Amino acid sequence: MEWIDRFNEAIEYIESHLTEEISYERLGQTACCSSYHFQRMFAYMAGVPLSEYIRRRKMSLAAVDLTEKGARIVDVALKYGYGSPTAFNRAFRSVHGIAPSEVRADGASIRSFPTLRFRITVKGVEEMNYRIEKKPPFRIVGVSVPLHKNIEENFAVIPSKWREISENGGLQRLISMMDTPPMGVLGVSTCNDDEEWRYYIAVSSSQPKGDFEEYTVAAATWAVFPGSGTNQSIQELERRIVTEWLPTSGYEYGSAPDVEVYLNPDPQNAQYEVWIPVVRK
Repeated sequence: MEWIDRFNEAIEYIESHLTEEISYERLGQTACCSSYHFQRMFAYMAGVPLSEYIRRRKMSLAAVDLTEKGARIVDVALKYGYGSPTAFNRAFRSVHGIAPSEVRADGASIRSFPTLRFRITVKGVEEMNYRIEKKPPFRIVGVSVPLHKNIEENFAVIPSKWREISENGGLQRLISMMDTPPMGVLGVSTCNDDEEWRYYIAVSSSQPKGDFEEYTVAAATWAVFPGSGTNQSIQELERRIVTEWLPTSGYEYGSAPDVEVYLNPDPQNAQYEVWIPVVRK
């Protein structure tokens, strides 16, 4: 239960800082992982992105301030970190469907989003195949894009980079350079809080990098999960890893990159492996 307890401690931190700046790095430290991994796990476990959960909680409390306490809109906006009335109005509408100025009208309907509380629910109806691999450092060459600290913003950036490298011939060039394990086209997320966050489309190679970038993936232990299907199937596998396997596995997230190994990079019927860095609890 320690893993879930740490996540609930992170929720308590959010609740006590809704009128202040919430540090994603602090949330990761509380959960003993990087802020990147915390956001991913939170989204899979809660069914809503971390940024959206925080917005809903703030707007739930803002509605109470406006309706029950009669506070001024500009004061409530500032209280919850919105320096612009326009930005506050936009956030309020996105949650409640009405403007802040309308909440005191007769019959106005507002929404309340309560504080989350995590717990383990045992399902166990579908097996998950995996293996544990300890690997020495390996060098990759490829192209990369910077990752935003709010990981929701990366959902458009990463697919765009895959399209670009597929259309300009870069992907075929990389495949021809692949000569060391792991053998496959790699999607590597360097997401430790101690380094710049980047996403690499790459291969493991000993050849000169030419006009490509290079990065060395540090030695680590990974839990490796095989899968097949489309991009949606990868996300579903990652969701199951976080919500079903990780809480009761005896492992927790390590600090090495996340790795996707595309054994067959056909976007409609990919054969792949998801590598999750892990350490013993």
